Amino acid sequence: MSEVAALAFGIAASPFPILPAVLLLFSARPRATAFAFLGTWFACIAMVTALFALLSGAIGPSAEPAPWLVWVRIVAGIGLVGLAIQQWVTRPQTPRTPNWMQALEDATPRSAAVLALLLSVANPKVLLLAAVGGVDIGGAEWVLRQQAIAIAAFALIASVSVAGPIVAFVLGGSRVLGPLARLKDWLLRYNTAVLVVVFTVLGMLLIINGVGDL
Repeated sequence: MSEVAALAFGIAASPFPILPAVLLLFSARPRATAFAFLGTWFACIAMVTALFALLSGAIGPSAEPAPWLVWVRIVAGIGLVGLAIQQWVTRPQTPRTPNWMQALEDATPRSAAVLALLLSVANPKVLLLAAVGGVDIGGAEWVLRQQAIAIAAFALIASVSVAGPIVAFVLGGSRVLGPLARLKDWLLRYNTAVLVVVFTVLGMLLIINGVGDL
């Protein structure tokens, strides 16, 4: 299931969840708000993946890819390439920190959890990747326990980039805030380019795999 892992890494490689995780570490209650964000992010990714795995499994797993699953991959791949093009065409000429990110210095654990919810299940980019991952997991000939492990692994991989800065802060304290601030500036400057590359690569992977199964 290398495709499923690639989709999870695609979520992890997207800058938009990493930036809030870094900014929350500069808030008044960095540990509480950052862990609230991380926990909600992981749970939401797992729930979306599980939902689509259940829907896919209800149709029936098969040793051979079902025609509808093949077309789901192709359409999702086209959608990701389209998103990459849209991101590049509409990119801002001057990198800047969005107003909602600037307000994260005053975030609470509750508002951080709400933000993670909005950036995951309410974000079409993340939703698409998690949905295709769930469909692939549900369409495999796995028992329930294996699917549960795969869903947890998917959510874990998708959360690695969010967890990284938080773990670094827990281990290194205020000493890591300087490097994290530089990471934030780099992500703000190159986030569109990173998204375009990630979505294009994943989109082409899904299209090629889907066409190969026709």
